Amino acid sequence: MFAPGRALLELSAQRQIQQLNTEFGAPAAVVAAAVPALSAQLDQHAAAVRDILELGVEDSARVPLIVLLAGYVRGLLDHFAERADGFFAGAPDNWHDADWLQLRLAAVCAYADD
Repeated sequence: MFAPGRALLELSAQRQIQQLNTEFGAPAAVVAAAVPALSAQLDQHAAAVRDILELGVEDSARVPLIVLLAGYVRGLLDHFAERADGFFAGAPDNWHDADWLQLRLAAVCAYADD
């Protein structure tokens, strides 16, 4: 039986985070550069994600960060889909009105870039 190697797993995770960055990360970063409050929110979310992955995932140091982030995003979206009957509007039209999930997804992208 073929088991995908580490490189394939990392490539898949990288693609997922790149797609997320196109929709959430890059647009949020543009606005955050001009709006300190949004920048602070993204920083707080990114710090929370870092803590969750470093402290809440056993042996996280042995797993590539991009793979951890992609798994975290999948978990978030799965959890949200269960709670919201599968409806997710995507990125906000106005980042000033972003909800928790939209901010968290943008923060994952910011953390991945660091």
